[in-house]
Amino acid sequence: DTEGLLRIKEENQKHYRRAQRHQEKKEKIQWHNRRLGDLVEKKTYDLKTQHEHLANLRRTHILELTSVIFPIEEVKTSMRDPADVSSDSDNAMTSSTVSKLAEARRTTYLSGRWVCDDHNGDTSIGITGPWITLPNNGDYSAYYSWVEEKKTTQGPDMEHNNPAYTISAALCYATQLVNTLSLILDVNLPKKLCNRQFCGENLSRHRFTRAVKKLNANILHLCFSQHVNLDLLHPLHTLRNLMYLVSPDTENLGR
Repeated sequence: DTEGLLRIKEENQKHYRRAQRHQEKKEKIQWHNRRLGDLVEKKTYDLKTQHEHLANLRRTHILELTSVIFPIEEVKTSMRDPADVSSDSDNAMTSSTVSKLAEARRTTYLSGRWVCDDHNGDTSIGITGPWITLPNNGDYSAYYSWVEEKKTTQGPDMEHNNPAYTISAALCYATQLVNTLSLILDVNLPKKLCNRQFCGENLSRHRFTRAVKKLNANILHLCFSQHVNLDLLHPLHTLRNLMYLVSPDTENLGR
């Protein structure tokens, strides 16, 4: 029994020494983990600072781009609301007639159906200048109507103020701006659209509508990536959505 007790004591001492060594290893591992945690926290803070600095640089470049090369602004039209001219034109006009006229003015026939557009007739959105604008309601039928008319009309086109020219020019500039913004923001666009899509040859209605849908999808994708307020966006408002995206009031622009 005495010999067995001595063997047990020796084994207990061995286990005790091993426990001490394991405790020292545990303390070293804990110290190493605390050191790595502090390093990760510092690196995370540095990364966040760099992201903020990069976002500020992107924001500065975008605001400079959209103020010097591609300015986007609302262009007021000379149309007046029926409620404003009712008293001047006909004192016998009833309030119901005025409201019906105002409602009709906010309604547009677009692609075979009637759509409501609160901005219709009030303003249009211009890019690179007030002379290159797009309709607020997204109705670009003037372009493919002009293309269909050109197919049946022979001879040179002398109508330089045709709205189809301004529509194609505005869409061309918008495409260039969107592709440039995707490079600055480092955001991959869901639809591939080259800068010359709306230039050169006259597009058929199908190809034109398809290209406009791609452009609108790319703009909405950029707006989503920059956390633009969804209540401001509309799937058909090409330049208006783009204006909200590059607005200085967009807090997350450059993220």
